[in-house]
Amino acid sequence: MAPNPLRFWSRLPQRTLPPSDDTVVPTRASDYRLDPAEAKKQIDRIPRFRILVMGRANAGKRTILQRVCNTTDQPEIFYGKGKKVDTRAVWGSLGRGYHDIEDELVFKSNPHFVFHDSCGFEAESEAEFDHMKKFVTDRAKATKLERRIHAIWYCIPLNESHRMVMAAERKFFNECDSGHVPVIVLLTKADTLNLDAVQELMRRGLTVDDAMKEAPEVEKQLQKGCLEKIKGWLNELQFPPQNYLMLTGMEQESADCEELLKCTANALTEEGLQGLLISSQQSNLGLCMEFAIMKTLRRVMYSEAVQINLDTLVYVLATWFPYKYVGCFREDDIGWMLTMINPTSLYWGS
Repeated sequence: MAPNPLRFWSRLPQRTLPPSDDTVVPTRASDYRLDPAEAKKQIDRIPRFRILVMGRANAGKRTILQRVCNTTDQPEIFYGKGKKVDTRAVWGSLGRGYHDIEDELVFKSNPHFVFHDSCGFEAESEAEFDHMKKFVTDRAKATKLERRIHAIWYCIPLNESHRMVMAAERKFFNECDSGHVPVIVLLTKADTLNLDAVQELMRRGLTVDDAMKEAPEVEKQLQKGCLEKIKGWLNELQFPPQNYLMLTGMEQESADCEELLKCTANALTEEGLQGLLISSQQSNLGLCMEFAIMKTLRRVMYSEAVQINLDTLVYVLATWFPYKYVGCFREDDIGWMLTMINPTSLYWGS
């Protein structure tokens, strides 16, 4: 029987890097040989990567999802068992956050991602909070893989610096245990601090032109200050986030989401889920290559396996890439990837 792709990574030989004298029982990779056609079938069975996006209204959530899926279109919305919402009739209310957290938001440009929107629950609404909390709890430990959420992005906008962390954020991180599902705080609309930087410089006596020239450096300082404040507030709560990420330039259609994807992948505890996330994104092959090298080739190169079947290795490498590339890899691609390795990163890379 062909191996389950989500568990396949763990079957490759592993050891702590750099190499030591530890004894490792070799794994016979030939036991898991797959031809490209069968590999493609296995990849197609992997569940979609599911993300819960949280935060107040106008936090830039929808824009982030569009950039991740490389589109400017609105998502299709599904409720129940694949039933599609007629967005032409209800998009006005949906846009204001009135749809249910159970609804699935899927972009045609990349259907391998499924998003859920918490719709900006209010701290004083116990019913809304309890509904959200139940969703997180149920979906974090769902027995069916296709129903699980794999990551939570909590968006906090910086365009309202006087109220960056409100009661809703404190309530979530104090009472909502997401278990093994990582929560990453995304600091959105950080670009709006540029105006604050200009005004600060003008208060110091600079002209408008000079203030605009000096603003980028002051803007970075303001962003750093906001990040430290938010960390200080949230890290003291019962269930603090796993990581924080400052997002800039998201309003631009060409915005790069590499750091967001890397941050999310590194927060995941299972390598199979990391592979699912990285292969689901379709716009950054460099990111796919980086994880394929650091998570697969590095381990194989330092294994004590007597022999590694190249067909199997090609298959495992291919699982880090978008689905359309599976079955297109050849043994020659391994050598090509090896030329991209920085030798020092084999010891210190994640």
